[in-house]
Amino acid sequence: MSFDRYGSDVLSTDWKAPRRGRSTPMEAVRDLVVEEVQTGWCGAVVGVEKAGGMQVVHLEDRRGRVKAFPLGPGFLVDGKPVELTAPTSASTKQALSDARAAASRTASGSVAVKDAPARVASGSRIFVEGRHDAELVEKVWGADLRVEGVVVEMLDGVDDLAGVIRDFAPSRDRRMGVLVDHLVPGAKETRIVEEARKAASPDHVLILGHPYIDVWQSVRPERLGWQQWPTIPRGQSWKHGILAELGWPHASQADVARGWKQILGTVRTYADLEPALLGRVEELIDFVTEPVG
Repeated sequence: MSFDRYGSDVLSTDWKAPRRGRSTPMEAVRDLVVEEVQTGWCGAVVGVEKAGGMQVVHLEDRRGRVKAFPLGPGFLVDGKPVELTAPTSASTKQALSDARAAASRTASGSVAVKDAPARVASGSRIFVEGRHDAELVEKVWGADLRVEGVVVEMLDGVDDLAGVIRDFAPSRDRRMGVLVDHLVPGAKETRIVEEARKAASPDHVLILGHPYIDVWQSVRPERLGWQQWPTIPRGQSWKHGILAELGWPHASQADVARGWKQILGTVRTYADLEPALLGRVEELIDFVTEPVG
């Protein structure tokens, strides 16, 4: 019996298949991230509609720009070719069900208390370093904190943290939680926190930190279209460098403020934040809301 070095029948396989394989149908459901092959445009599905006698899909890129493409073949998902189809009524119903379930939860994942009035502020407080930290905490945990009557205050830096603690005068029913940026071994912030802890009772004050250079970095990089946050060279403004990497205006502080608003706008729930920040904030909330006694 002779050996056929070329196989039994080269035409029996799908020899004309494209290098990436043939397209498979996929519903263009909201937030699905796809790439349009011809233009290289990559974005998340934000809608499907009829326009000019055809169905089109709207894709929003990481800079917030939206572009429409004809529904059908010519797209990639995770590098594999797909043929986008209009969402079915079943998937639309599922999306509506998911939206209703999300509405029953706060952004932090807690069960939403409908029509609950904000409680009168308690004596306890959570302190954060700056405005951006405060805005992020408000967006994700604001509903929970209002129910608990906990106010978040800004420190404008931690250089005099021991003095802030003395001025606040924490006590058994007036606890103080502090969230510090870039609390890593060898950092200036670590030395400041160690000194502040010596002058504070652990029963009344809890100081925790996250490892990120800035609270911006606690947002999952995927929300900005990255696999990881880029490294900015030493000596260069970190925030300005990040905005430059994103291709956003970065010349002035006004540009930084606008850039942060765009980054904050990508945060929908706690799932869009890194665990190292989530855990610390949850610990601080538990500490300042723990019943006295």
